[in-house]
Amino acid sequence: MAKALFGHVGSGNDLRLSYEVRRLRARVAELEAELARTRDVNDALVGVDVPEDVRELDVEPALT
Repeated sequence: MAKALFGHVGSGNDLRLSYEVRRLRARVAELEAELARTRDVNDALVGVDVPEDVRELDVEPALT
């Protein structure tokens, strides 16, 4: 009985579930692209020479 019930529940084509999976996969792809862009910018900034007077500036904390 349990196998039959599981098969019945698992075999249905739930459109909401497939929509949610597509949405989540698209979001993961967006986040992966954003991460790649951020890494590229970070790599580009590694070689930037920052003047000493700029390094000595007091950095204010970000508002949270």
